[in-house]
Amino acid sequence: MKVILATSNEGKLKEFKRLFLNLDFDVEPQSKFNVPDAVEDGLSFIENALIKARHASKLTGLPAIADDSGLEVDCLNGAPGIYSSRFSGKNSTDEKNISKLLSALVSTPLSERIARFQCVIVYMRHPEDPTPVIAQGAWKGLVALNPQGDHGFGYDPVFYLPELKCTSAELGQEEKNKISHRGIAMTKLIQQLSP
Repeated sequence: MKVILATSNEGKLKEFKRLFLNLDFDVEPQSKFNVPDAVEDGLSFIENALIKARHASKLTGLPAIADDSGLEVDCLNGAPGIYSSRFSGKNSTDEKNISKLLSALVSTPLSERIARFQCVIVYMRHPEDPTPVIAQGAWKGLVALNPQGDHGFGYDPVFYLPELKCTSAELGQEEKNKISHRGIAMTKLIQQLSP
């Protein structure tokens, strides 16, 4: 079955392609169908994922999968949260977002930089789907004092995993997919979609 992946984020595309190997879906990025990014004006990860999936499905006539994810930092009242990808403003980049985050935490000791990546993945059979499949995953860690590692994207270089003594950006892709917020949500989605 052909399914649209509602994202233009190259990092997410790479992760999803690996994660979808176990599903009997022919997953195509929305860019292949010239689908522009949806306006993410929801107030939660769930709302934004639904908006993106519905948008892609409506413009292609195909089932769609979308995720919305981000980093929540406890001492910043959950920021950057749903604004993670645009935390540093209109022309955000991963580097600018990380710089703004580290500046906001400059006087906060490592032990108090408790954070979690959140991911919500939505599968919609069609744009009017009244019962979309929704799966959620969380990954707990700390915001590191400095960026480390060359893998991943987004906040991976500053997402420190105390039990592994490294950042997410220092993990191999396969290991990351097993334990990450997106990997957890994807496993739950596959369980729900399996016959």
